[in-house]
Amino acid sequence: MSELLIIAVIVGAVASLLVSMRSGERQLEVLSKTVASAAFVVLGLSRWSGGDPVATWIVVGLVLCATGDLLLLGGRTFDLGLITFLLGHVAYIAAFAVALPMASWPVLFAAPVALASMGAASWMWSHLGRRKISVTAYVVAITVMVWGGLSVVAAGAMGWTVAVGAALFYVSDLAVARHRFVHAEFLNRGIGLPLYYAGQILIALAI
Repeated sequence: MSELLIIAVIVGAVASLLVSMRSGERQLEVLSKTVASAAFVVLGLSRWSGGDPVATWIVVGLVLCATGDLLLLGGRTFDLGLITFLLGHVAYIAAFAVALPMASWPVLFAAPVALASMGAASWMWSHLGRRKISVTAYVVAITVMVWGGLSVVAAGAMGWTVAVGAALFYVSDLAVARHRFVHAEFLNRGIGLPLYYAGQILIALAI
C-alpha cells in the first residue's frame, strides 16, 4: 500500500470519526478511530528497517499511541490509556536520544516548551482531582518529547517532519486536556483530533 493511500485512509477515518462523535454514533466512532490509529502504525511500518534503532523506537511509539487511542474509547480505561501514551512519548524520546544524545539537546529549546507546559499544568491543576501526579508525569514526558524533536531537527539528525509532528501532538493534547478536565465540547475534538493524527503521520514520515 502506498504512503499516499495510507494517509488518505487516515484522513477519511478521522473525518468519519468527527462525524460519528458529532452525531453520537458509537459503533462508527470505534471503527473510525481504530482504522485511523492502525493506519498510522502501518505507515510507520511501511518505512521501517529492523536495523535502524531510531526507526524501531518510533514504531514502538506509534504502536503504544495507537493502543492508547483504543484504551481511551472506554470510560474506565482512561488511566491505562494515559500510561500507554506516556510510554509512547518515552519511546519517541528514546528515538531522539539515539539520533542525538540528550546532552546535546539545546536548553534554549527546552525553556519555552517547559514554560508552556507549566502554564498548561497550572490551568488544569484545580480540575485534576486524584490524577494530579499521573497528569504531571505525562506533561513532563510530552515536554521532553517536544524538546527532543526540536533538538534533533535543529542538529540535522532527523527530518523536519518530526519536530512539526511533535509540536502538533503537544497542541492536540491541550485540546484533550481541556475536554477531559476543563470543559467538554465538540470543539476540543474538532481541533485536537486532526492535529493529533497529522502529528502522528509526520512522526511516522520521519522514519
